[in-house]
Amino acid sequence: MAKNTPQRNFTEALATLAGHQFDVSAAREGSGSGLKAYQVRKRGCAAVIAAAPDGTTMLLARPGWLLGGQISRLLDRGYQKFLKTDKVEIPATADHLHAIHSFSEELIEDTGAASLYNESLGTTSDRYLYDRVKGRE
Repeated sequence: MAKNTPQRNFTEALATLAGHQFDVSAAREGSGSGLKAYQVRKRGCAAVIAAAPDGTTMLLARPGWLLGGQISRLLDRGYQKFLKTDKVEIPATADHLHAIHSFSEELIEDTGAASLYNESLGTTSDRYLYDRVKGRE
């Protein structure tokens, strides 16, 4: 049977996140959206959230591992996943992937966002770049 998470408004979600040991602070970058954004962090991972027009929570920056103070993007090259920021790119370990997945699941649960089946199976990448299809139309 499907488990329904209660839909929370943004202020309730912030309070729930803070109550579950997330570090919540104003985000440095507003992602150009003009919204008051907050960065939530826990166990080396982070995401940027803001209030949606309907009062719920929306993601401005997907969950990722913190590298040099920046939230990394997960890059899949077919043979290996990498954590990439503007300045650095490192191979992702199983511990990184497990932490990002756990963080994402807890963030979804605490904010009352929709939990998608494919994302609940494991960590999904932000970008897929396979060598064997490079240059192919």
